[in-house]
Amino acid sequence: MESAVEEIKVWFRFVPREGWLPQDTEGLWATRLDVDTARVRNAPFLQDGVSEGDVVRFQTDSDGLHWAAERISASGNCAIRVVAVPTGPLGCSPQAVHQRLAAFGLGGEVFSDDFPMVAFTVPSGADFAGIKALPAQGQEAGWWHFEVGCGTDEWWNA
Repeated sequence: MESAVEEIKVWFRFVPREGWLPQDTEGLWATRLDVDTARVRNAPFLQDGVSEGDVVRFQTDSDGLHWAAERISASGNCAIRVVAVPTGPLGCSPQAVHQRLAAFGLGGEVFSDDFPMVAFTVPSGADFAGIKALPAQGQEAGWWHFEVGCGTDEWWNA
């Protein structure tokens, strides 16, 4: 007998950063593994320290919302976020950002039309050195700003 896969949204709370987006929560899609754990299924736009594929423990509140309590297993994946500089050569184009990183086969999601930040999952085993070099070069060239939302030792040491 096959069991149905249950997709849930796991919510993360954090302190908003000054000069950044005003949100203090982010919901990430996840696959429920058991009563209080789930595997994250998308790249985070705002939450640091978690990446697609990580397993988190959550608590369900009286409204049925699932709130992350801790990361209990790391996938080895990393999360990077890229925002094109509006006055730069890429304009506000998330498609142009995707094109620049296409050689690495990275999947990414766009935050919104109003704020075209792209969140990428960098899978474990990827060319971390090459991927790290391109965002740094693009930032120096005025294409974009970027940050690492979740990096592994392998990422930082590449």
